[in-house]
Amino acid sequence: MVTAVGTLDINSDMGESFGPYTMGDDFAMLDVVTTANVACGFHGGDPDVMAKTMDAAKSRGVAVGAHPGFPDLWGFGRRRLPYTTDEIVRFVAYQIGAAAAMAALVGHKLTSVKAHGALGNMASEEREIARAIAHAAKTVDPDLALLVMSGTQLERAGSEAGLRLVYEIYADRAYTDEGQLVSRKLPGAVIHDPQTVARRVVEMVGAGAVICASGKRLPAKIESVCVHGDTPGAVAIARAVRDGLERAGIKLKAFAA
Repeated sequence: MVTAVGTLDINSDMGESFGPYTMGDDFAMLDVVTTANVACGFHGGDPDVMAKTMDAAKSRGVAVGAHPGFPDLWGFGRRRLPYTTDEIVRFVAYQIGAAAAMAALVGHKLTSVKAHGALGNMASEEREIARAIAHAAKTVDPDLALLVMSGTQLERAGSEAGLRLVYEIYADRAYTDEGQLVSRKLPGAVIHDPQTVARRVVEMVGAGAVICASGKRLPAKIESVCVHGDTPGAVAIARAVRDGLERAGIKLKAFAA
């Protein structure tokens, strides 16, 4: 039985389909999660997908956040691209603004920002990129929450900017001993078995720590659990995680609620 946490959010990256190309099963995922990080058209998504995803989230009582990434549809935002920090500030602000507009259009409210893919990984490691993202979010709307991992440059930059921080762990991703995500280029970086993922999440939440691939435990604040929407079997993984947390006595609720 987990006793360290009373309530917890489950978030998922979604709205990443584009035109006729479908990525993930967003509507099924929205029946499981409590917060949806919606792609803003640069690594995935488009105005129609954004509006439909946010409208469906609203009807289910699911909070929505912006999920900005590199302008890289071809690489799905998972390639490290050499943008300057000024360019990052501008394209992150642009995407947050688009997400806020689409949320308003369907009568919902944007509540958070979570950097996608390579941009998020780089922000965890590199101080100036982290500051660029935090600056963009703070300037567009200082009330937005910023999703971060404990011990990262993005956590430090968000704190310096005075943003509300929401600490997340990744359900289906392996961690290095430094608390970063294992590169997707390496075997075992993504965990696919739903029950393995669920057990791991419950163990991390109960321990208040990230469990690294080596078995090392890094103390971490945990307020939200991310399940990737584009992972094969993502909905089954999310359901297993939700079931496991509820069995452990955790109440699931959006951090913005």
